[in-house]
Amino acid sequence: MKTILITGGAGSVGKELTFKLVSQGHRVRVFDLPICDFSDLEAKAGVEIIKGDIRDAALVKEAVQGTDIVLHLAAILPPASERDRARTFGVNVEGTQRVVEAGRETGGTSRLIFASSVATYGNTTASTPPIRVGHPQRPIDIYGESKVAAEQIILQAGIPYTILRISGIVIPALLDPPDPYPFTAGQRIELVCRADVVTALLAAIDKDAAANTIFNIAGGPSWQMYGHEYVEKVFPILDIPIEDAHYREEPGWSDWYDTAESQALLGYQNTPFEVYLDQLEKAVLEALG
Repeated sequence: MKTILITGGAGSVGKELTFKLVSQGHRVRVFDLPICDFSDLEAKAGVEIIKGDIRDAALVKEAVQGTDIVLHLAAILPPASERDRARTFGVNVEGTQRVVEAGRETGGTSRLIFASSVATYGNTTASTPPIRVGHPQRPIDIYGESKVAAEQIILQAGIPYTILRISGIVIPALLDPPDPYPFTAGQRIELVCRADVVTALLAAIDKDAAANTIFNIAGGPSWQMYGHEYVEKVFPILDIPIEDAHYREEPGWSDWYDTAESQALLGYQNTPFEVYLDQLEKAVLEALG
């Protein structure tokens, strides 16, 4: 049994991780902002909640103290990340620095598992796919820049780490589609289902071979398609006319990724695209009664 800290633990991925870890017998410490909804976590046995800002060094040190693993998910995500560079870097970069410093000072954390992003590669449409971990990092937005900077802090810290560069995450639920989508209609994309991201993070905890390694995390071959193909499959399920889809005018940071190594070690690609579509349709029907 381990004591595991999840920063950003009240978010969508963080909550799913918490429930899974508790069911496996681990103790989970959830760190997130006081404004977050902790209602389904507060009554959960095996869960400790710390409410605060990831930039608060003293509070982060308290959260890290006595942990075996830190899952560092806390971040400002797009599109909110693009509204205020200073705030995004404060949370995504300074916050990572605080976690690293706390790990050094307490000396108890065996490994930091960091949720990074394929956004660090930037616009790779001129590259030959699949995009590998060694591809140059040329971010095109504030979010990607912040993740590159956070990775560098971790890599230079001299502590055990696992960095997961995660693709765009989708959830099988009745949600409004992005407006616009973060890719062009003809751009290569490879998204990943939230459940598979959770599986990858869980596997990274227990796999010693994941230490001091960087992985791409994406959906796998069945998710490799073009932007318009994704929309043409999803919009009918959401009962939205295809012509209502809006795309970026210039390419975003989506592409097809080399996930052979991450899949071989972590075994997380358990939701093929067609299965996701079935899950989405079921979720929409349930939501509509």
